[in-house]
Amino acid sequence: MLAYLPELLKGLHTSLTLTVAALIVSLGLSLLLTVVLTLKTPVISTLAKGYITLFTGTPLLVQIFLIYYGPGQFSAIQQIPWLWHLLSQSWLCAMIALALNSAAYTTQLFYGAVKAIPAGQWQSCAALGMSRKQTLRILLPFAFKRALSSYSNEVVLVFKSTSLAYTITLMEVMGYSQLMYGRTYDVMVFGAAGIIYLCVNGLLTLLMRLIERRALAFERRN
Repeated sequence: MLAYLPELLKGLHTSLTLTVAALIVSLGLSLLLTVVLTLKTPVISTLAKGYITLFTGTPLLVQIFLIYYGPGQFSAIQQIPWLWHLLSQSWLCAMIALALNSAAYTTQLFYGAVKAIPAGQWQSCAALGMSRKQTLRILLPFAFKRALSSYSNEVVLVFKSTSLAYTITLMEVMGYSQLMYGRTYDVMVFGAAGIIYLCVNGLLTLLMRLIERRALAFERRN
């Protein structure tokens, strides 16, 4: 089983870059959506809730297929060379699908943390004459720090979800596993892939714990 590791590690770079890019995009989008939901802007909030329902209520694999194969059904997109070139790249399509899916779940996580802020803190800001936006600037960082523990699970989940990218021809860890299995018919190839995912997930969990400890260091001192 261990003999397969060097070959499978060739796909680790793709898995990691896919994870990092998806997390960056999803984090930015989820922060924006959290603010939208907190401000309760009528139309935009409804659209945000619809987006969350769509991406949390459908399988990630279906989303990957729709984003990768879907644009090819529209001749108008094919007639725009640069756009068709972008949307035909498996890495980009996988990243978009992972980012949109993760953003939906992360928004739920962050918005839950915002709603968990004690009412007294909102009232204190209101008593000081702060507007809703000014209040959010103060309280949102507090809520996000509290959500770090749960967010670490989302980071791990995104990395594990990159294993679905092989279904659209992307050669990451699982892609190389399928390739090796096709050559050897040895099921232990997938055991070797599992070792890689387990080790990387352990390191990601440790990293998130360190970030959480650093972010909450001030509260522990007080």
